[in-house]
Formats: sequence, structure tokens, C-alpha cells
Amino acid sequence: MFPAETSIRVDPRELALRMGRLTGVVGRPSVLGRSARYGYGDAIHRESIVIVHLIDGTYELFRHFYGLRRFTKGSDRPFGAVIGVLNGVLQMIEEGATHLGVATDHVIESFRNELWSGYKTGDGIEPALLAQFHPLEQALEALGIIVWPMIELEADDALASAAAIAARDPRVQKVCIWTPDKDLAQCVRAARVVQVDRKSKTIRDADGVRGKFGVSPELIPDYLALVGDSADGYPGIPGIGPKGAARLLTRYGRIEEFPADVLGERRELALLFKRLATLRSDAPLFADADELRWLGPSAGFHACAERLGDPRLSPRATKAAATRT
Repeated sequence: MFPAETSIRVDPRELALRMGRLTGVVGRPSVLGRSARYGYGDAIHRESIVIVHLIDGTYELFRHFYGLRRFTKGSDRPFGAVIGVLNGVLQMIEEGATHLGVATDHVIESFRNELWSGYKTGDGIEPALLAQFHPLEQALEALGIIVWPMIELEADDALASAAAIAARDPRVQKVCIWTPDKDLAQCVRAARVVQVDRKSKTIRDADGVRGKFGVSPELIPDYLALVGDSADGYPGIPGIGPKGAARLLTRYGRIEEFPADVLGERRELALLFKRLATLRSDAPLFADADELRWLGPSAGFHACAERLGDPRLSPRATKAAATRT
């Protein structure tokens, strides 16, 4: 078993080896082949070992949109980011992923906007990017991927809920949450529920969370409440930085357990920010992991790929599905 992970960057080959070890899959490298890259295991293991992959679709859409800009010089392809996400998901399937779910923000606003007026909104999102939100959901569904398009809740809440449901299934050996979002660090559990950052090639388990933030995963909402999260639009408590927050939480535990004089009149504000930072894990997205098994593309995926402008996606999906039979 690979020793407790820390938040480190590794090259693709090392990432493959570490993911294979993290899942507990054993075997000769020649047997595991490419399927070890994301810890899926070889065909012998697939039926007995279930590894669930939960993908932050909104983050991936942003990543591909701005990544393409480096090559297109500002001339955005209408569905370029959607195609990028589909290629990434198909690559995971081709390399052995069997159980997948993608969470998206169908709209940016959520119940948190009613709690804090400065919470993030869709304002400022480029129209060319925003126009690809719903086509991504439709394309993923056509590919046969389970999609959770969130309205009242956020995509992060869906990932947290899906991770909780999957982790309760005794057949699931590992849950991989594919996002670098620090909010999701609160969902990490030992080495069974981990964060995977595809872009930076980082795997983060509970020890990795402690190494990065100085606190355990369960205290991440308290940590973010104190230091703030500029991406989500709340500032945290003035005068408390990352090191100070980690020291306070290590000494006292949750914010609710702080002595009254530590935060003083700022306590209620800190508790509000903690509520913003705490992900919902009670959304009834699915009953068990079997619902996440990829069974191949729908009959309409060929036409979908044509509309997106990349007909090569369809034969790739068909070929990947044929290997599962």
C-alpha cells in the first residue's frame, strides 16, 4: 500500500503508479497496463472492485474554455470547451473507468446567494462560455453519462452528496473526486475518498489535506470560514490568515467550540461563512453505485457529435462501449 498521500505533483507515469497503489490494485505492470493510470484495475478486477469517479463538469468546462484560448487567439469555437470535456471523459472510459457521474451548475446562483449578498453569481462569465453550459449537459447525457445539473444547490453540493452515497456502498473501494476546488477537500475520507486534480497531476487524501491546509478534512468548512474564499465571494475574518486559522482550529476544534473571546463579535459572521463553506451531502442523486455504470452512448450521440463539430467522438464512444461487452 502506498504510504499516506501528501499534496504533491507527479508526472503522468508516477501518477499512474500511485493511483494504482492507492486503489489497492495489485499485479504486474504488464497486466495492469494503461488501466492503472487512474487506478481502475485490469479486466479481472473490474467486476469485483468498484471505483467511482465524480467529475466537476463546471470546472472542466472553464478549464477547457480558457485552455483553448491559448491556441485560438481569442477566436472561440462555439462548442470547443464542450468537446474538450467530452474528450477527457472518453479518455477516462477508454482507460478503464466504469462508474462515472458529472455535476454541473445549471445556473450559477444557489441558495447561498440568499444568505450572503456578495456570494458568487453568473455576472462576469463570458457569453461564449456561458452558452456552453447547457450543451455540455446535453452532450454528456447523449454520451450515456449520468449528469446532475444543479439549480438550488451547486455542483459542489452534488459532488459531496454523490461521494457520500458512493462511500456508503460496501462494494465501492474508492471514490475519486476530480476537481481542485478546496471546498471539496471536506469530503476526503482517509485514502478511500480522494481528490484528483487532472491539471496539476495531484492526488490528495486526508493526509494530503492536512499537509496543504494544516487541518483535517472535517475542519475545512471552519478553515474557509476564517480565511475566506474569493472564488465564492466571501472574505473570511479580517486578521486571520491560513496559518492563524490552522492554529486556532488545531487548538480549539470547530468554530462553535472557540472560547467567546477568540472571535468576539465576529463569531456570528464566522458561523455564517461556515454555513456558506459547508457542502450539502444530502441530495438524493442515486440509490447505489450501479446507477453510475457507463453502458455506452445513446442512439443520438452520433448526431450530437456532428452538431458539436467533432464527429470523431461518436466512433470513439462506440468502440469504447464494444470493449465492455
